Amino acid sequence: MRFAALLIGLLATFVSSVAATALTYKLEANEKACFYTNVEQKNTKVAFYFAVQSGGSFDVDYAVLAPGDKIVLDGKKERQGDFVFTAQSTGEYKFCFDNEMSTFAEKMVDFEISVENEQRAQLPSKQGASPEQATALEESIYKISAQLSTISRNQKYFRTRENRNFSTVRSTERRIFNFSVIEGLMMVSMAGLQVFIVRFFFQGARKGYV
Repeated sequence: MRFAALLIGLLATFVSSVAATALTYKLEANEKACFYTNVEQKNTKVAFYFAVQSGGSFDVDYAVLAPGDKIVLDGKKERQGDFVFTAQSTGEYKFCFDNEMSTFAEKMVDFEISVENEQRAQLPSKQGASPEQATALEESIYKISAQLSTISRNQKYFRTRENRNFSTVRSTERRIFNFSVIEGLMMVSMAGLQVFIVRFFFQGARKGYV
């Protein structure tokens, strides 16, 4: 029971040291949208992840700007990105997505901004436990945390693949339906034209006979 309490306490302390924001945003055509997060301490780790789920060619322009509009990261026509950088200054950081290259296609963008403190959480001391035992337990917990982070990123990747494939299938179905409608209209038009031509020939032959 004491071991479980120590484990829960450390995990709670670790989670509380991370501030994360995960959002899904519909980026309209010719739109530029920016999102902001505040960094209160220097040398803080900032993680930035995004993926275009649907729309157009699944690409978007992005930029990460530090206070004073100093460019930290940027890219053109990227489908997704996963970055971690160290904030060299405190203040407001800006994360922008730009869809001005698209004239009519809207994009659905998933993104996550995470601000982490580099300081490790301290393991609560246990009476009678040696420092070596505490260190081994702490390292095990951080390995579990790293594995959970890897699993979370893999889930995001597979979700992106699933959404893109679904969007492709839906677009293909829409094109097939439109083609079928056009093909049906053309068949009806050709049948009507053939009836008109046949009637015209028969009417002309009847007048010549009279």
